[in-house]
Amino acid sequence: MDTERLATTFVELADSLVDDYDVIDLLHLLTERCVELLQVDAAGIVLGDPRGRLHLAASSNEQVRLLELFELQTDEGPCHDCYVEGRPTRADRLSAGSERWPRFAAAAGAAGYETVHALPLRWRDNTIGALNLFWAQPADVLDDDLRVAQALADVSTIAILQERVSSSRETLATQLQSALNSRIVIEQAKGVLAERDGIDMGTAFDRLRRAARSSNRRLADLAGEVVAGRLDLIQP
Repeated sequence: MDTERLATTFVELADSLVDDYDVIDLLHLLTERCVELLQVDAAGIVLGDPRGRLHLAASSNEQVRLLELFELQTDEGPCHDCYVEGRPTRADRLSAGSERWPRFAAAAGAAGYETVHALPLRWRDNTIGALNLFWAQPADVLDDDLRVAQALADVSTIAILQERVSSSRETLATQLQSALNSRIVIEQAKGVLAERDGIDMGTAFDRLRRAARSSNRRLADLAGEVVAGRLDLIQP
């Protein structure tokens, strides 16, 4: 592992934790850094809402986004169990057969993934979500890599909750719901751009993200204007 790049990543993440930061953009950055630093093929982050239902918060590519959505719809798979049980969950060889997650194993195989590890996003005694790592081939995952991945998962949790750290369960629920509401409007804007401009969902998200960063605005705020028809966001 490139330790210099790892240190730079933590500095980059720390610098992002300022007032009015964009939590969804930060979570996408974390999935990208997991792919870069841990030699995984893809990564995703899911969050639980106040009622305990999981929702997708970020993914490193569109293929994993769809796989994660399938997992959440069927309530079956490593990230689901990781969230429910509050501990790391792994699947090293999905093609060998998975009695525990037969539908997820089939969907992951069809998407081209063989190994999956899920790590909890924890705050005190609460598990608020999971970081999911995907490999296309069977992987002998090093303990050091998993420790780094868990550290990144911990940064994810801080990023979501750092604005108003409190022992109040009501405050925690409000912060989680705010992050999930942002994700919903971003998905709607992606759909608007994809249908209007004839592009795929991944390209639509990249366009949104570039526009938000270039204008120094939150992804969710910019996405809301796209959905409402107040912003064309036409790019070559």
